[in-house]
Amino acid sequence: MAGMSLKTFAEQVGAALGDRLVTLLLYGSAAREQGAGSREQPTINTLLIVTDDAGATEELYAPLAKPVRAWTAAGHPPPLILTEREWRDSTDAFPIEYEDIRAGHRVLAGRDPWHGIRVQPEHVRRQLEHELMGKLVHLRQAYAAAWHHPKRRAEVVRGSTLQRGTIRSVGPKWSAGPGRDS
Repeated sequence: MAGMSLKTFAEQVGAALGDRLVTLLLYGSAAREQGAGSREQPTINTLLIVTDDAGATEELYAPLAKPVRAWTAAGHPPPLILTEREWRDSTDAFPIEYEDIRAGHRVLAGRDPWHGIRVQPEHVRRQLEHELMGKLVHLRQAYAAAWHHPKRRAEVVRGSTLQRGTIRSVGPKWSAGPGRDS
């Protein structure tokens, strides 16, 4: 499969959007590895943040159609697209994902969008509680369906945001605080 380079994609998105582009980020394993030898080909995840007036309009999607079509034809997932307001207002809805992106990202076009973005430990705790309860329900379901297959039961929790969020929530940044043991 002929690939479209990250640089070409960023240039085409920048040209298509002009001043409606806030940022195009590479995030996840591809941003963290940055050329490190890995056995698996990392997924190239991108996040596109646009000005609030760009929104979900034809003026946004029509110019993006060509670069996004070429990008997905090269086997990459389409970018996640948020307005700047949505980006700023969603830290409480996706705190683990935001911290995961912050931990491994690279600005491809536009400016760094992290200025003023704060993830509250309480939001991480709430998302973890939600995910843990969901995992508990699925674990019980898996136990009932596959009691004699421990490997299948283990798959229930593997690969979720739960692991990253748990590590982050008990790490030094989150663990110190009033009423908590250091």
